[in-house]
Amino acid sequence: MAIRKGALGRGLDALLPSVPQASFAPASSAPSEGTRAAAIELRIDEITPNPQQPRRTFAEADLDSLADSIRRHGVLQPVLVREAPPGAARRYELVVGERRWRASQRAGRTTIPATIQDITPQALLEIALVENVQRRDLNPIELALAFRTLSEAGRTQAEIGEQVGLERSTIANHLRLLELSKEAQEDVESGRLSVGHAKAILQLTNPERRHWLRDRILGEQLSVRAAEELARELSGSRPERTPSVRVKSPSAVDPNLRALTDQFEAHLMTRVRVQAEGRRGRIEIEFSSSEELARLTALILDGRRL
Repeated sequence: MAIRKGALGRGLDALLPSVPQASFAPASSAPSEGTRAAAIELRIDEITPNPQQPRRTFAEADLDSLADSIRRHGVLQPVLVREAPPGAARRYELVVGERRWRASQRAGRTTIPATIQDITPQALLEIALVENVQRRDLNPIELALAFRTLSEAGRTQAEIGEQVGLERSTIANHLRLLELSKEAQEDVESGRLSVGHAKAILQLTNPERRHWLRDRILGEQLSVRAAEELARELSGSRPERTPSVRVKSPSAVDPNLRALTDQFEAHLMTRVRVQAEGRRGRIEIEFSSSEELARLTALILDGRRL
């Protein structure tokens, strides 16, 4: 789902000089200082991936589909690169466009259209993060790791939120995901656990209880609401005893509605309830502030004004 630029902080336009829509120059044309914003053809083997790329997984099916499109139509949007530092194995580093770069290799291309810009090493992560957030390309753990890197570089949660167009509380909630065990983080990254399930697990402080709840959620395909109720009961029980908490049987919940609810929550990054009775039903979406309502509106309406 596309998001209007105003819904994502200052956006890439504020981070990068404007790139004019220029015709591609031949690969042999060396870019001069005055034409660095123009697109040229670069050899793919001269480019290395962005070392600060926050995205860690690329869906094979998506890459195959993009490669097929590139074979038929070419690369329609140039990638963005910067000159590699002295001593690097290749001449250029990717800043934006790793999916296009990977898919172009699969398509059998030896060159790719690119624009060369002077990007500082400190800006590499920020630019890649904003670009991926705008495209909704990062899973929650990838976002959390990127936010942590920016935080370790001296950015406050409020500053990070302003840059990527998210509330400070959303940044804080993502950073909390890194308190999960490595196993649970992998579950969130793969989609086996939703962000809502992760928040339920984080209600508990005891690692053994977190592990038990995680296994219960996965084993019984508990809804987020059931997981939250179970976490609340577990938080009041004695640590040395094995929890014996009764929850509503998952068979009473339509698995299709449960899966749909999890998809909504992962996309909107807030709690969602889907209820259906026969052919009728309703969807409830929670928000806690006017800023969060504006963010959800931009997502749901695809940037269109009311």
